[in-house]
Amino acid sequence: MDLRPDAIDALLNEVTFNSDGLVAAIAQDIENGDVLMMAWMNAETLRETLETGRACYWSRSRQAFWRKGDTSGHHQTVHDLRIDCDGDTIVMKISQVGAACHTGERTCFFRSVNDF
Repeated sequence: MDLRPDAIDALLNEVTFNSDGLVAAIAQDIENGDVLMMAWMNAETLRETLETGRACYWSRSRQAFWRKGDTSGHHQTVHDLRIDCDGDTIVMKISQVGAACHTGERTCFFRSVNDF
């Protein structure tokens, strides 16, 4: 992604952050469409993602900026970012290096109802 600063500002103005200042962000594999994970972004992490092309999130448990892959090496390169019609959910088309899930699984959605 190579966005102009005014385009980034325009997109940020279209996002509807919740009462905690967060928006749901879904990471989807650009190659096969698999949903890899869902996390939260605030305005700062969304701006960082748009400026760098690398997925950055807000960790609610740590109350801290979380650039995916800084500690694990399992980073996400963002190729496209879309907001839904209400502006309250983001979908990112990404390339994933390594596992997306903190458990080591490729996707956080590895459990099927058929497994229970």
